[in-house]
Amino acid sequence: MILLDEIDKIGSDFRGDPSSALLEVLDPEQNCRFHDNYVDVDFDLSQTLFIATANTLSSIPAPLVDRMEIIDISGYLPEEKTEIARRHLLPRLIAEAGVDVGDVNLTDDALAALIDTYTGESGVRQLEKRLAAIVRKIVLRKVSGQSWPQPVDSADLNGLLGAAPYIRERYEGNDYAGVITGLAWTAAGGCVLYVETSLSPSKGEKLTLTGKLGDVMKESASIALQHVRSHADSLGIASDALTDRAVHIHVPEGAIPKDGPSAGITMATSIVSALTGRRPKPRVAMTGELTLRGKVLPIGGVKEKILAAKRAGITDAILPEANRKDVDEIPDIYLHGLEVHYVSDAAQVFDLALLPTETAD
Repeated sequence: MILLDEIDKIGSDFRGDPSSALLEVLDPEQNCRFHDNYVDVDFDLSQTLFIATANTLSSIPAPLVDRMEIIDISGYLPEEKTEIARRHLLPRLIAEAGVDVGDVNLTDDALAALIDTYTGESGVRQLEKRLAAIVRKIVLRKVSGQSWPQPVDSADLNGLLGAAPYIRERYEGNDYAGVITGLAWTAAGGCVLYVETSLSPSKGEKLTLTGKLGDVMKESASIALQHVRSHADSLGIASDALTDRAVHIHVPEGAIPKDGPSAGITMATSIVSALTGRRPKPRVAMTGELTLRGKVLPIGGVKEKILAAKRAGITDAILPEANRKDVDEIPDIYLHGLEVHYVSDAAQVFDLALLPTETAD
């Protein structure tokens, strides 16, 4: 067995192209007579099992990906990280520090706060570093004859690790028309994001996008606006509502790049909300891509997005109908308190997400 770690980091330059060699190495029809040009020796790799790891497939050449069997492994859930920390990480760190097990004890609230506000990852590498820092601080206080919190609670983390570098996502309310809560996937797991739409007078129609959006999200915004424009009558929007109006769509936290095919219905709902004055229903979030005719397309990262919705205090999540099978695979314990609505058309999204016009003021 040969492990190819982080195969997405390979590159090519004047010294050679490793991906070209890997095309032959990973092809079972050819690797029985693989010739290594560097050492000028033939190898039989037909009985070799290759296991490659990668953080993303986008940077791996397509012909190379075609020779691989892709196994997607999602990040750990917060509950899983808690158990990993309590059963494996903490006992090992305590043994390495040479202190008694009873000297280092963290409550469940402390571990949850540590995971939510002191780490931002899908794995547990940063979590292990933070736990190691806590163990070292406790060891220092013990050998110095100082007291330390026993057990360590969430309120004690600031004194041990300093200010939390991450802010836990929270639902921000539905006080304003045009502000819609979306669900997104990141390498560190799911998160909530807000799509804001504002209208202003302009000489002709104009669409402005801000928030460091990628090409895919820019296309989603254009499609969302065109869909709303072409269905204005059925949505109760005046035919001239977009004439001489500038539409500005903003996704906050502009310093963070954002992209992906899952924000279409969120942007369309934000535009409709701004044009009609209908505020979003409380504690509703959504994810899904939109076509020009209004069909809602499936998305990825469903489990991570569902968990992000629960962490943020969302009670109703809107997902594409085609993703129902993905939700069925999530244990019920993670869905408790969250109602999932499945949609196949944009009109269903607007009905589920927005308050009626007469109650919007």
